[in-house]
Amino acid sequence: MNQPLAYVHPGAKIAKNVVIEPFTTINNNVVIGEGTWIGSNVTIMEGARIGKNCNIFPGSVISAMPQDLKYDDEDTTVVIGNNVTIRECVTINRGTTDKMKTVIGDNCLIMAYCHIAHDCTVGKNCIFSNNSTLAGHTMVGDYVVLAGMTAVHQFCSIGNHAFVTGGSLVRKDVPPYVKAAREPLSYVGINSVGLRRRGFTSDKIREIQNIYRLLYQKNYNNSQASEIIEAEFLKSYLVKIGIPETDIICEPKSQNTHQNAAYTAELLSVNHKPSPSCLLITSDFHYRRAIACFKKNNLNVDPYLKNLKLVKYFVLILFITYMNQMRKMEM
Repeated sequence: MNQPLAYVHPGAKIAKNVVIEPFTTINNNVVIGEGTWIGSNVTIMEGARIGKNCNIFPGSVISAMPQDLKYDDEDTTVVIGNNVTIRECVTINRGTTDKMKTVIGDNCLIMAYCHIAHDCTVGKNCIFSNNSTLAGHTMVGDYVVLAGMTAVHQFCSIGNHAFVTGGSLVRKDVPPYVKAAREPLSYVGINSVGLRRRGFTSDKIREIQNIYRLLYQKNYNNSQASEIIEAEFLKSYLVKIGIPETDIICEPKSQNTHQNAAYTAELLSVNHKPSPSCLLITSDFHYRRAIACFKKNNLNVDPYLKNLKLVKYFVLILFITYMNQMRKMEM
């Protein structure tokens, strides 16, 4: 329905059942999908691509020129998905030469007075509460919730299912599944309530919680934490396929190959006397040094050289083989 008091440029492509209220302005090079409602006093400028069944409330300005001094009138766009609700006085700027577009995913709710700057990418099913602001080039994942008055610094990333409390100044990336709060911004746990609402099982939430603790509460650096997480995932998989948990030994303390050899020798001396022969899985580049470290700690090792990308797979196969051999020895 076209209101006679609204201005719609002849070059705009608007589906037949779009409702346009009075005093709205729609410029050239605009596409609006079926079932969308455009409230009064909305301004939709060139380059807007609006999906189906969206609701845009009065006072909003969509696809305005970016507030970036480098912008040189390039032909850029704003792409808004389906079923998006944009409340009063929201401003969304189109892209620059960086990404050439600003993107809002499906099923988002952008509440009143929010601002989304040039070249931002917002995922699906996000909720931005009143006065939340994204600076340029921000990346926001799916199912992200920003409470009121949140301000996000340019080039920051916010991961899937994250939650940021009201009034936060986001000057650094927020990992997936995490709650961020306080000033300066810090991580204060996982978004367990949001995950439960979205159908995550208790076991999966507990698994995410354990990973969070390793990364952010145990004083490990990222490399150490990732190695421990990898070991724990492998351990849980081995248990699932029938390996008794008592037969699986994880060595979490080492920070280099020498320490790995020393701690492994210590663990094996306690759990298996005498220490058995071990399969040492390593890369072609690293194997000479690795063998020397393990032999220095009186461990009999048989090197198994693999491309690093395949190490995880062969660790699993060879570990199962090793445990079967151990059972035969005990029998």
